[in-house]
Amino acid sequence: MVDAYSRDPMGDGSPLSADVRERLIPGLRQHPTTLVFLAYDGDMPVGVAVCFLGFSTFAAKPLINLHDVSIVSTHRGRGIGRGLLATVEAKARELGCCKLTLEVLDQNDRALRTYVAAGFKRYSLQPGAGEAIFMTKALG
Repeated sequence: MVDAYSRDPMGDGSPLSADVRERLIPGLRQHPTTLVFLAYDGDMPVGVAVCFLGFSTFAAKPLINLHDVSIVSTHRGRGIGRGLLATVEAKARELGCCKLTLEVLDQNDRALRTYVAAGFKRYSLQPGAGEAIFMTKALG
């Protein structure tokens, strides 16, 4: 599922390398905060939400970050994404989390509409302080 996401134009636009494919599942299994949610159409996986537990210092409670969310292109528009988001939210509530977080490309209109409809909004700590900006620094 993550390889399918990687191949998508809203992913990396190319398949995962053989090295990453070999290390991905063992790495997710070893990472202590991993949560993976899969959606199926019969026996075929058609959606994934790879999440990680985090912690909010301002709320002193756990949170869930939706790191990868993807639906295979043949199954988009069927409510699978909404279902995955609802399932992740239910798990977050069960764990006493204070919030869900995610990042999304600003041109991924379909995903943005889904997230906004599910109650997500741009992050701001307080009025006038501005909105959060996602940044990254590659290592290695």
